[in-house]
Amino acid sequence: MDFALPKALEDYRSRVREFVQDEILPLEADRKHYDEHENIAVPVLKRVRRKVKEAGLWALQMPKARGGQGLPFVGMAACYEEMNRSIFGPVCFNCAAPDDGTMLVLDRILPEPAKDRWLQPIIDGDVQSAFAMTEPAPGAGSDPSMMMTTATREGDRWVVHGRKWFITGGGAAKHFILIARTSDDPRRGLTAFLYHADQPGWRVERQIGIMGPEDIGGHSEIVYEGLEIPDENRLLNVGDGLKLTQMRLGPARLTHCMRWTGMAKRALEIAADYVAERRSFGSRLADREGVRWMIGEAAMNVDIGRLLTMRAAWRLDQGSFARKEISMAKVVVSEALHHAVDTAIQLCGAKGYSKDTPLEWMYRYARLARLGDGASEVHKMVLAQLFLNERLGFWEW
Repeated sequence: MDFALPKALEDYRSRVREFVQDEILPLEADRKHYDEHENIAVPVLKRVRRKVKEAGLWALQMPKARGGQGLPFVGMAACYEEMNRSIFGPVCFNCAAPDDGTMLVLDRILPEPAKDRWLQPIIDGDVQSAFAMTEPAPGAGSDPSMMMTTATREGDRWVVHGRKWFITGGGAAKHFILIARTSDDPRRGLTAFLYHADQPGWRVERQIGIMGPEDIGGHSEIVYEGLEIPDENRLLNVGDGLKLTQMRLGPARLTHCMRWTGMAKRALEIAADYVAERRSFGSRLADREGVRWMIGEAAMNVDIGRLLTMRAAWRLDQGSFARKEISMAKVVVSEALHHAVDTAIQLCGAKGYSKDTPLEWMYRYARLARLGDGASEVHKMVLAQLFLNERLGFWEW
């Protein structure tokens, strides 16, 4: 098995690493570069994005014909990891959630004229997007079949009523993918739609404060009170909402893993620098056996996650849905990220707990990783069912 990257992908990876090192990492040290939600300030983001485009590193996941770089999932895995060496990195390259997942699915399913309207502005970085699926209890969460938001057909339009919440980026998004119930069919009862923020009949009820740093646009609770969507803005066929959800969330979960491995590596990098210099009781922390155990275990877990992520990326490039591989990566990488950041804070002591390093930022962010896009327990249930169905086939090479 050859784990080396092809020359062209290695070139992209090394250029992303260099750009992050020279242009993005220095921004983290100055609080004036942050917005009120602890993300990169929009004026700074716009400036960095211009440089990314000039460097030929913009929208690596999108086709070259639409201004991207056309990288396969394997190339994305290597480059996204490099991007998230900085907490500001992915959004600067237009490779951050939720736009990343939205672009991937819209590029896959929309006809070309519709791509010009709905996809291209997201690729260009002119608008943000959001994916409106999750609802307050007793509505849909990890189980989409519990969907309560409805879309009722009236002639050539659909009228939407309901409520969504924890919609990432909802406060700033212009293009929305909405999942709503269109029938009581247990498998084909959901349908997906596109709508624009300027359309009447919906509103942001509130911005939901969260434990971790916010994405640009925050996390919104949205109320639909008669939003009208033309049937031409329906995605796929009526009843294909669950299918579209799976098409979007599978690769999106994996791109999360790609980014998280970069953040986990950065956390251990910060810890390694600290313990290499810090002396206590007559020796460097890095020379103490207990410290080495902690670093070694965390580094091992991160690399296991990287390998699972790359295997899933390779499977996607071969045309597989890679459902099993993505679930494995999602569980392992999310837990490896949390462990790496927690280890780094423990080793850095009060400095790690302070805002003198990005570690406390990462710690709050990392706690979401085991919940977002499917809790670890849900993915373990999926893996258990696949194993019970496949038995020895579960272990195929």
